[in-house]
Amino acid sequence: MTDLHRLSVREMAEGLKSAQFSSRELTQHYLDRIAKIDQHVKSYVTVTPEHALAQADAADGLLKSGMAGALTGVPLAHKDIFCTQGIKTTAGSKILDNFISPYDATVVSKAKAAGLVTLGKVNMDEFAMGSTSESSYYGATKNPWNLDCVPGGSSGGSAAAVAADLTPIATGTDTGGSIRQPASFCGLTGLKPTYGRVSRFGMIAYASSLDQGGPMARSAEDCAYLMNVMAGHDQKDSTSVNKDVDDYVADLNATTVKGLRIGIPKQYFNVQGLDADVKARVEESLKKLEEMGATLVEIDLNMTDAYVPTYYLIAPAEASSNLQRYDGVRYGYRAENPKDILDLYKRSRSEGFGAEVQRRILIGTYALSAGYYDAYYVKAQKVRRLIQQDFLKAFESVDVIAAPSAPTTAYKIGASLDPVEMYLGDIYTIAVNLAGLPAINAPVGFDANNLPVGLQLIGNYWSESQLLSVVHQYQQATDWHTKRAAIAEENA
Repeated sequence: MTDLHRLSVREMAEGLKSAQFSSRELTQHYLDRIAKIDQHVKSYVTVTPEHALAQADAADGLLKSGMAGALTGVPLAHKDIFCTQGIKTTAGSKILDNFISPYDATVVSKAKAAGLVTLGKVNMDEFAMGSTSESSYYGATKNPWNLDCVPGGSSGGSAAAVAADLTPIATGTDTGGSIRQPASFCGLTGLKPTYGRVSRFGMIAYASSLDQGGPMARSAEDCAYLMNVMAGHDQKDSTSVNKDVDDYVADLNATTVKGLRIGIPKQYFNVQGLDADVKARVEESLKKLEEMGATLVEIDLNMTDAYVPTYYLIAPAEASSNLQRYDGVRYGYRAENPKDILDLYKRSRSEGFGAEVQRRILIGTYALSAGYYDAYYVKAQKVRRLIQQDFLKAFESVDVIAAPSAPTTAYKIGASLDPVEMYLGDIYTIAVNLAGLPAINAPVGFDANNLPVGLQLIGNYWSESQLLSVVHQYQQATDWHTKRAAIAEENA
């Protein structure tokens, strides 16, 4: 079969169980596509064919013996921020270019236990700091819809690999929109779960109170299958919440759109820089949900102006703390011929970290320094609480909140955005991380340049099932999630 990559995750699982094809055939199909197409997209940092085929053969054994699970034999790709035993884990940085992890992240070990086959590790902004995937030491990943454009970030490799049909599903992480924004730019579905729903153990830290792993795929149904694997309590992660996990696949039809109250924050639709095509597509998708029985309710989110300054104090402060461990002593990049220990530290870090990472470390160190800690960091934490309360007040009158995922569609690689301009592009996503809420991106059409537009739905705590279900209902009534970029049609 030459079109195995066109199957949904459910169809792949059913085909494997009914022996229409083997996991080895499916895995080889994707490896062949990666070899042919990824030279143009550059979504993978490391491809692991021998490892993948060994896992596929083991999966075929389980399938033959009747011991297979729901996803046994289905391929996936991991964002290169999840530690993988025996496989290079770089976080997109020169400083970890030689790092072979001695253990698996919990997300990776859960995927292995579920019988999923790891095709490789995909590219990302260095240490997840960025919105374009251009800051990676391994070069920029391209957007499959237009190879001159960025795929978004920081999970740009995950998004591009799925959008180019180089993997059916991928893991991503979201610290300030890093699942939702690339899903929007690449026409995918991507879920950022409630903080504490997915284990962070073995996920290289950027900002520990904001980071959260989640699934990226073409449809809400595909995301639900991967979310069933990723979610759950983990004793190795002190921020993991011990709370019952839903069956996200079984719950896909549990929420009816009829009667659903969708909050429309008027502040979100009057943001300077909101592209007219993005606004139009999002409004059309909301009209469609209204036709399906939802009620649109105008709401106020009064803390909007505080999102960007609050996030860009807290996230760099936590990054400054987390990244101090990369010192050239224990592992990772080490400067050659240091004169003394101070020279080792300074040169290892200045040579090993890229410009954006250095910028955020410096901002964070400044915010945490004596004399500024109370004025900046403590104040930002207080404002963070007000942002959370703003959302909770809104959820007293609505079930979900709708917004664009990003103010624009994908921009050109090398576009001369200054850092502040790029930070403002996160306006719709970062508050969700500050408040610890779940949110999902759904593809809802294209702009005049045929670049995808995304709708973001934000839910109350632990409402992942509801978000997936609402998007699933929408995707039953529309076909935006089935659209494919031209490069994905190769070998079709």
